[in-house]
Amino acid sequence: MTKKNTYRFLLFIFLFNIIFFNRISVQANETFSSWLESYKKFALSKGISQKTLDLALGDVKFLNQVIKYDRKQPEFFEDTNTYVSKRATLSRSSKAKKLYEKNKDLFNDVETNFFVEKEILLALWGIETNFGKHVGKMDIISSLATLSYDKRRRDFFSSQLLILLKLIDEQLLDHSTLFGSWAGAFGNFQFMPSTIKNYAIDYDGNSKIELKTSLQDSLASAANYINRIGWRQNEPCFYKVKTTKEIKNKYINSSARKIKNRLKVSKWERKGIIIENVDTVDKNLKAALVMPDGKLETPTFLVFQNYEKILKWNRSLRFGISVCTLANMIKNEIE
Repeated sequence: MTKKNTYRFLLFIFLFNIIFFNRISVQANETFSSWLESYKKFALSKGISQKTLDLALGDVKFLNQVIKYDRKQPEFFEDTNTYVSKRATLSRSSKAKKLYEKNKDLFNDVETNFFVEKEILLALWGIETNFGKHVGKMDIISSLATLSYDKRRRDFFSSQLLILLKLIDEQLLDHSTLFGSWAGAFGNFQFMPSTIKNYAIDYDGNSKIELKTSLQDSLASAANYINRIGWRQNEPCFYKVKTTKEIKNKYINSSARKIKNRLKVSKWERKGIIIENVDTVDKNLKAALVMPDGKLETPTFLVFQNYEKILKWNRSLRFGISVCTLANMIKNEIE
């Protein structure tokens, strides 16, 4: 390399470092107010009207509590037995039975039309909001803005906020009613904005989609979502199992991000897996081995395709086990 080329190369590196580290410094020192002004311009460029931006983002606030909740989700620090025992309870399955009997025609109608078992819908409703009792009181717009400003999952929450603004812009949602979970979920089944956009439906025929005040809309929207992502009616969710032989690590799933190594039940049995408390098993069904706590001698499960659909609802192995466990309890209650 000639002296001239060397000089040019060193100058390029010098200028690149100035620009790069300057950008990091600006992002690191970015205030919520400056981020918000930048986001408003971005939303405007994506077609959101100025009227909606003024209406929806005029009083938006940074919520410190949202960041605290995000860093301390129970899926991250509770072991499987603790997590499941708090959610799949006898009192909850008993309440589900009463609600089913009170709304039997609606549940049966939805099950018939969407091919999703009523016990799964009841379990999701019970675990998400305690059957509508705890739908959340957080300002969803401020929650999504806070998480969009935060860097941990900025891209995801920024996209959710934009979708929510579009729903408001199209007058499909009333911004004054948007109170829900700290993570921006809304209604009886805690739908994120993208789920509302793609799967929520008006089932009671009043030309409105009311996911908090209408059980018809809420239940049918939840069933529509599960159905369209590939739920298989009358197939199992999981079987609790124990191991009699050493299982190679490559077969063990302890993360919900990517379930791998699905084998037929018959092959798992040859590997020393024993299914507990199940009389009839289709040994041709494919299943993956899940160990949420990631250690031997901790709860272990063979999980099927339906379980993986629950993970699309909430990407937590323990959440999936809780929903399916409660669904089994409810099924025993209402049969």
